[in-house]
Parts: sequence; C-alpha cells; structure tokens
Amino acid sequence: MVASEPALSVVVPMYNEESVLPLLVARLRGVLDALGEPYEVVAVGDGSTDHTAVALLAARRQWPQLRVLRLRRNSGHQPALIAGLMRARGAHVVSIDADLQDPPETIVEMLRLARDQNLDIVYGVRADRRADTAFKRWTASVYYRMMRRIVGNHVPAHAGDFRLLSRAAVEALRELPERAPVLRLVVPWLGFPSGEVTFEREERAAGRTKYPLSRMIALAADSVTSFSAAPLRVATWLGLAGVAVCGVLVVVAVVAYFLGATVSGWPSLYVAILFLGAVQLLCLGLLGEYVARIYTAVQARPAYYIAEDSDTTSPASMVDSLK
Repeated sequence: MVASEPALSVVVPMYNEESVLPLLVARLRGVLDALGEPYEVVAVGDGSTDHTAVALLAARRQWPQLRVLRLRRNSGHQPALIAGLMRARGAHVVSIDADLQDPPETIVEMLRLARDQNLDIVYGVRADRRADTAFKRWTASVYYRMMRRIVGNHVPAHAGDFRLLSRAAVEALRELPERAPVLRLVVPWLGFPSGEVTFEREERAAGRTKYPLSRMIALAADSVTSFSAAPLRVATWLGLAGVAVCGVLVVVAVVAYFLGATVSGWPSLYVAILFLGAVQLLCLGLLGEYVARIYTAVQARPAYYIAEDSDTTSPASMVDSLK
C-alpha cells in the first residue's frame, strides 16, 4: 500500500442531510480520530436541494480528512454509494448512512474483526427490530426470507448497507458488468470471507427518512429482478394454471350443452375471461420488468456523473463504472 493511501475510508451518501450533518461530523470524527491511523471520509453529495453541499465544504475547512464528492444530479442511494466506493482509496472501506441510525462506534469493532480474522467483508447486523412498527418488521422479514431463498443463505438477515469491505472486495465489485447493482445482495454473492457485528439501531438523529415505502418497494423489485428469473417462472406456472382451468371449463361447457343448460353457464364464462385477462396482464407486466432491464443495459448509461471531487489528485469530472 502506498504511504499516502489511508488505512480506512468511510463512504457516506448524502441527500438533504443539512440538519444532521453537524451531529454526524462531531460523532464520526471522534471515532475515527481515536483510531490513530490515516483515514478519509468520502461524503457523496447526491444532488441535494438544501444546503448540504455548502455545509460539507464548510466542514471540510475544519476537517482535512473529509473529502467531498459531488454528483451532477440526484442519482439515488445505491448509485451514490457505489460512486463513493469506487473513489475510496482506503485498504478497508466502510459504508454508512448519514442519519446516525447505524452507530459510527461500531466501525472500530468491524475493523478489528476484519483484521483479527483476516476477513474481506464485515456486515453490520441489527440486533433486533423492536423499535420498528409491526408492518416494518413483517415486510423486512418477508424481504430477507425471499432474498435468502433467491440468492442463498449467505445473505445475512437484517443487514443493510452498513458494512466493511477490504480493498480486494472493492476491486471485485469494480469488475462487475452491472451498472447499478443492489449491493446488499451483490456483496454476499462475491463469496469473500465474511463476518458479522451486531448493533442496536438508533433513531434518526435529525431530518426525515429518505427511504419511504415506495423506495422500499422499488428496492425489493430491483433485488428480485436483478438476481432471479423466478418471476418469469411464476408467469409460466400461472399460464399453465390458466390452461388447466380453461380445460376444466371447456368440459363443463360441453356437459352443460348436452344437458341443455348452456344459458345458466354464463358465470363460468365470466370468471374464465376475468381470470385469463388477469393472468395475461400479470405475465406481460413481469416480462415488461425484464425487458426494461435489458433496455437499460443496452443503453449503457452511467448510473451517475461526478461533478467535483475535493481530492485534487483525482480528475474533477469522471464517470466511474463497475468495469
């Protein structure tokens, strides 16, 4: 490792986090300074509409290890996180959200575990979800069960984007052809030696959540369609079920015809039309999801553009890709 390279990089995606930024700087800096090692904090400004960008530049004047990476537009949480990972220079890279729900103090334990056991990945895993609503607990449980069934049991339950990666793991991510992967599934898929550190998730320190229900649903849809063709197989099975039901209804119709009760059979026809129409629309929707992904991949548009990097050793304008 080159002497100028930090031992640790911390990547923090930020979108409209002006209110929480002073709390984050005070708490994160205290933890990292106590390590006694060279480090950098890569704050990725994801096209904020408040004064987050100005506050970051002001904080950087007092905190030389703070590095500001500004994207040209709001690209989303995952692309912003990937932008930070691709630009981070540390031997170990930790990703953490700005809301302080994931305690920065856990970084010390994650780094110690990675070094003691020679691990490439250390996940921050929630100890429990008692603070969540019953609906949030249920949806999270369904999501992780579904992901573990699709990707494999190596996907840690209740682990989000709070994780530590070695330089080798980051370089492996860089080699992937996907332009916008779901990291909480891709990282376990890499197969590097991994461990877990549990923590108590705290309340958001300030501001409002950036992950409403609509974004959670979108994340679940991206997770499924990125890693599995199972929905297409569901469409196939629904089609077979529709054929079977129609076969039964044909038999019923023929029997009713010979019994002279064809007029009274209109409910069966009505139900059959509704059922087949619903199955066809569902199958078209599932096919559309995958066609849309193919279309996006063929376009090959970058997931983000970097407008500015306060690290003067890096190009000011650059598009990073995962390959």
